[in-house]
Amino acid sequence: MMKNNNDLCADIGYASVNHEGEQLCGDHVEIVEKDDEVIIVLADGLGSGVKASILSTLTAKIISTMLSEGMALEDTVETVMATLPICSVRKVAYSTFTVVRIIANRRAEIIQYDNPAFILMRGGKSTELPATHLTMSGKDIYRFETSLYENDLFVFFSDGVEHAGIGNLYNFGWKRENIVDFMKTFYDVGFSAKTLSAILLDECFRLYDGKPADDVTVCTVRIRKRVPMSILIGPPSDPADCDKMMSLFFSKEGKHIVCGGTTSTIAAKFLGKPIKPCLLYVDPDIPPTAEIEGIDLVTEGVITISRVLDYAKAYIEDNHTYTDWNTKQDGASQIARLLFDEATDINFFVGRAVNPAHQNPALPINFNIKMRLVDELADCLTKMGKKLKVLYF
Repeated sequence: MMKNNNDLCADIGYASVNHEGEQLCGDHVEIVEKDDEVIIVLADGLGSGVKASILSTLTAKIISTMLSEGMALEDTVETVMATLPICSVRKVAYSTFTVVRIIANRRAEIIQYDNPAFILMRGGKSTELPATHLTMSGKDIYRFETSLYENDLFVFFSDGVEHAGIGNLYNFGWKRENIVDFMKTFYDVGFSAKTLSAILLDECFRLYDGKPADDVTVCTVRIRKRVPMSILIGPPSDPADCDKMMSLFFSKEGKHIVCGGTTSTIAAKFLGKPIKPCLLYVDPDIPPTAEIEGIDLVTEGVITISRVLDYAKAYIEDNHTYTDWNTKQDGASQIARLLFDEATDINFFVGRAVNPAHQNPALPINFNIKMRLVDELADCLTKMGKKLKVLYF
């Protein structure tokens, strides 16, 4: 998800994998936005399964609710510390946690209780922030505060990340410096926070040899510049509105994506440029792209958008398809990279014209399906935290 303010935004993404054999994850991430603040809580419940899931969820919900209602960070944490029960056997709290408060995308406050120390990569290097040690209800709490800068990358995680590899590849688990070195590789690639979280999670899963001995959760925050983008799907219902629709579309700053054969023809005519079709089928299921000077990407319509929607749904869940859309060169994969990884603010221009070719009862495509695809994709992008504007013509 993304929280916008001025020219910077916080791109936030997280992913989890359950302890082997468990239906529920014992870790929980809660994200709450209010005014110019965003609050992130990563809680790790003791043990695994149902009990751990309930404890971590309660902890994350209580902390995020109190903070969003205006309670001071220290007061919130102290209240939770005083109420968290202690396990009579292990003598540790039932849930550890990390609390992050991002203020106006310019400043961050972080409080950690018994979770692994977070990683901050600034300028491509691991950066240590000075910690303030607090004692609350007899427990050690560490508080950090920092200004935020473009390209800052924060990686927060449960102890399942550090335990990865124990008994397999590493005797004592995955050391912090190994995790830092692993994440350095992807610092400049431009991946979204969600994708970065999925990449680290996949590596943990590999180190566990596919059998996680703990719940594993990664939450990544990237501070980045806002990137506007516009996508045009379908011609307007009134042909007289073509020039108006195209003028508004091309007046928007940032990259421009045009989807659909008829739509591409109208756009090419408006720009006074020829369409150069690409006859190479990169993916046999996705129609090939085309080129029009002045447009960043030209694709087919409904079939391509349908695949983008599949990728978007997977992205919101566990992002398991990211290797497909990050590497393939078909139209749907290219759109996914632009919208998921690159764009922060997206303008949808949706034409309501009924395509006669889609009204054949023998074909599975009709006008309602196109509108549903657009609505669902817009909903998915909003869930990703993108700032969306949808205009119908």
